[in-house]
Amino acid sequence: MKSRIEAVFVGALQPLPPEGQQTGMFKLPVTGPVAVGREGLAGDMQADLRVHGGPEKAVHYYPAEHYAVLAARVPALAGVLIPGVLGENLSGRGLTEDAVCIGDVFAIGRCRLQVSQPRQPCWKISHRLGHAPMSRVIADAGLTGWYFRVLEEGEIAAGDGIECVERPAPGLTLARLWTARLAHRPDPAELRCLAAAPGLNPDWAKRLAERAVWLAG
Repeated sequence: MKSRIEAVFVGALQPLPPEGQQTGMFKLPVTGPVAVGREGLAGDMQADLRVHGGPEKAVHYYPAEHYAVLAARVPALAGVLIPGVLGENLSGRGLTEDAVCIGDVFAIGRCRLQVSQPRQPCWKISHRLGHAPMSRVIADAGLTGWYFRVLEEGEIAAGDGIECVERPAPGLTLARLWTARLAHRPDPAELRCLAAAPGLNPDWAKRLAERAVWLAG
């Protein structure tokens, strides 16, 4: 799989209307190379480090083609549903959850990034867009994007190629993982298979394995 990074975004903390909670969702496009470390892109910030940021969620990729789908589902927001508005760091086309697998390693610029988990849409998306059901719309459609961990630090710039150079869990796509995540009573064997996928965020693996035990019991 080969594609290209169309835009790189970073953001400082800002208050989120209407209550004013701090958030790093308001990101701006960057011109030129951006340093990428184990915790993410230089200049990028996250407010609630309990659930955002850290090595397992260092870099957020969101497929640009998803915005047209979301705009069709929520036409009133079509004018604001453009790359960057969901707080992603990297935007591009040609890679989606149906094709990208857990643990895939991508070469981007001088970096090596590994897919660690889907992005769980949260209430801040709904507040950011002023549309209460928005996070649920994204989750139900499976248009989540995903997080990378950083295996090799370096720099990334808009225009860089992005190429999958390693696939430790063929067939275990992010779409398959998300379907199991949302299912009311998924097959315990499917959960165990996904939990064992190389490269999956250990927190996700633990939750999937525990749910498999509960369902099997």
